[in-house]
Amino acid sequence: MLGCVIHGQLDLRVEDLPVPEPAPGQALVAVRYGGVCGSDLHYWRHGGVGDFRLREPMLLGHEVVGTVVAYGSPGAPGPAVGTAVAVHPATPCGRCPECTGGRRNICRDTRYLGSAARFPHVQGGFAAHIAVPAEQVRPLPEGLELRRAALAEPLSVALHAVRRAGEVKDRHVLVTGAGPIGCLVVAAARAAGAAHITVTDLLPAALGYARLAGADTVVRADDPADAGWPSEADVAVEASGVAAGLDTCLRLVRRGGVVVQLGMLPPGPSPFAGNVVVSREIDLRGAFRFDAEFDEALRLLAAEPAFDALVSEVVPVRDAEAAFALAADRSRSCKVLLDFGA
Repeated sequence: MLGCVIHGQLDLRVEDLPVPEPAPGQALVAVRYGGVCGSDLHYWRHGGVGDFRLREPMLLGHEVVGTVVAYGSPGAPGPAVGTAVAVHPATPCGRCPECTGGRRNICRDTRYLGSAARFPHVQGGFAAHIAVPAEQVRPLPEGLELRRAALAEPLSVALHAVRRAGEVKDRHVLVTGAGPIGCLVVAAARAAGAAHITVTDLLPAALGYARLAGADTVVRADDPADAGWPSEADVAVEASGVAAGLDTCLRLVRRGGVVVQLGMLPPGPSPFAGNVVVSREIDLRGAFRFDAEFDEALRLLAAEPAFDALVSEVVPVRDAEAAFALAADRSRSCKVLLDFGA
């Protein structure tokens, strides 16, 4: 079977790998689609993401959907063989204070598909077949096709970020960054009842996708004279992963407002308008991954065909490097999927 293995910076290889044997309690999933995520691009372009650096070859990917083909033990808790499924990529430990306190997404000993956060690294899902814990396999709701279901993981991230913001119903939400995650934050905020959503980005094409996701106003981030800039927002979500985006959020959110830092900033110190946080009593919150939002994401995807517009390209796995190059060019793409069944 074919899989996408990252060996180091700019060293992505499509390799012929053995089909894994599911262990007891595991499901074997024939992967159909895998979404190329920003973290996958960071591993490819920089050899790491945030503070997580590659130390050995690693199978990339954590946004995967496919079909159950076998279980490693009879009676495993999962959908019947032949069921179309999405794979929840996190395996929390279930024992640490965070897990027992209901915050499994920040488990201190979690395993996450395609992550170099621990060593040996956790191998990912960009392969024609993967073996995963059976309880992490979710059957797709009726009417949800695999192609759209591949958005479940990034939509879960967006739903968690909006949840971290608190009440957004009838409020003005600012989103900095109109990449795939930023666009899905727009969709999540719209689903949560936001009254008005403003999105900023440097690229017109990205802002076009934000419009498709439900943004009311889009703003060129490099144009201070753009008439769309809000005087203030009630809530701001930073989804660009750059310090300038965080600065924009802190300066445009209202006094006593909430800023959610979702984008992963570059490693090392970042400029930070700390005095603004103090003098205006801004509530600055982090948002990392997700937990139960995965099931909510699948329900939302099943109910809303408009999400299809955010999938800009589907590329055969043999052309993985071209797919990564396309995903890295936000002037030409939003969400790019690898097709393992082509």
